[in-house]
Amino acid sequence: MGINIEVRELAQPLLEFGSPGEFFEQKEGLAQAGPFDLRFGGAHRTQVRLGLVGPADMIEKAFAWYDRCQNAILSGMENVEQYPFFPGFKETFKASLVLDDRWVVEFDEEGEELDKALALKPKERFEKVLDLYAQGVSRIAGSDVRPDVVVCCIPENVIKACWSITNDLTEAEWKAIKRQKRKEDVQPGLFDEWEVEEKPEDLLYRDFRRALKARAMKANMPIQIGRDKLFVDGDSNQDPATRAWNMSVALYYKAGGIPWRTKNNGPETCFVGISFHHLKTTKRHLVHSSIAQAFSTEGDGFALRGESVPWNPDQGRNIHLTAEQAARLAEKVLAQYRERSGGDPMRVVLHKTSKFDDAELSGFKGALRNIPIVETINLGPSMFRLVQFGAYPPKRGTLCRVNGASTYLFTSGYMPEWNTYPGPHIPAPLRLVTGSEVDVYRAAADVLSLTRMNWNTAQNTNSQPVTLRFARQVGGIMAEVGEGEEPKPSYRFYM
Repeated sequence: MGINIEVRELAQPLLEFGSPGEFFEQKEGLAQAGPFDLRFGGAHRTQVRLGLVGPADMIEKAFAWYDRCQNAILSGMENVEQYPFFPGFKETFKASLVLDDRWVVEFDEEGEELDKALALKPKERFEKVLDLYAQGVSRIAGSDVRPDVVVCCIPENVIKACWSITNDLTEAEWKAIKRQKRKEDVQPGLFDEWEVEEKPEDLLYRDFRRALKARAMKANMPIQIGRDKLFVDGDSNQDPATRAWNMSVALYYKAGGIPWRTKNNGPETCFVGISFHHLKTTKRHLVHSSIAQAFSTEGDGFALRGESVPWNPDQGRNIHLTAEQAARLAEKVLAQYRERSGGDPMRVVLHKTSKFDDAELSGFKGALRNIPIVETINLGPSMFRLVQFGAYPPKRGTLCRVNGASTYLFTSGYMPEWNTYPGPHIPAPLRLVTGSEVDVYRAAADVLSLTRMNWNTAQNTNSQPVTLRFARQVGGIMAEVGEGEEPKPSYRFYM
């Protein structure tokens, strides 16, 4: 039996910015046309106000760095197409970067407060240092005039001492983790190469960054982590222009701006990633909580927590919602979409790393019955590889179909505009599985576009769609919030 392989190069997604016209590269678009929300007139942010929390020496480094970013920073890299100079914050975003002593919480000058916390035993140390930063964020958030984002300035001794800590687990929790781990060791999954969802061993540790973001969420304040790797030049750090680009895009988005959006050539669409994370355990098993990460073609994003799903020994990571749970999660997504957009989308596309079973399909489609177009797409890693003549791998955007059934999309690969492949390994494509009613070429083009919607960086090298890319991080922050409180939906609190 012969094998029919179709190879097609998809057009690279175009991005829209403040001025008319489209661009391929985020940095070029921002430099030439400004952020997308310039099109909204009065809704465009003319200031991005920053608060700072941390010890005195880190606060000093932060002030120096942000002052430096007010002006142009030259690139020290050879490939200036990939690593261009940074024009300066105001020149790039048409907004002033504002710092004020009113929004600074500095730990006592001698550093005794932080030093005393670091001298405690590990679990007490973690909690005390977390309290210091969280209370500082809350103080700033309570100001009469609030900043837009608070930067938590964390020195390297805190990173080493507090970045993660071993959780106290019950005997039932240990047994549940071991059962799940044994299941995965017997049947290893390809998801080890594409870890977008949490793993059982994630319950073993508590992450300082996620815990701090959850505490800041309670104060209704987006935060950014500031380390020496951001503030100070060094041989192991990215070059200053690259750091300025990435930091500035993230700050502008967290402050409420929209840096760019992908060009939309179809109906208004809501893309939803369905994923799961380990929230807690019962006396016998792990319990997963479902997450919906949703993004509009209009350029906004939100995350919602769904209902818990008990684990059973046969499911592994192939977790499923009941029809009723799927319906309620879809209704929750639509309600949040209406609140933000004033109406329903014309099209909803659901992404999931595991197969949609019949109950999930029934629940989702029942709740979305008034939406004209509903599509379900499974996305995951693959063992498929494609080799071409020459020194470089296939181009990013290469689509392969085998016998008209199996579909593989290279979301990473050779980038001719940079004349390089910016990756350490042979690129592995994503496998797309769709229903017969879905146009697979359009679905692949959507996925490629969604890899460009990471507003936490200005880099054009993301390989995972934003609908699933941050599932592990989002889930971990929601777990820190706990079940007794509803996490805030805006994506600005999670990135």
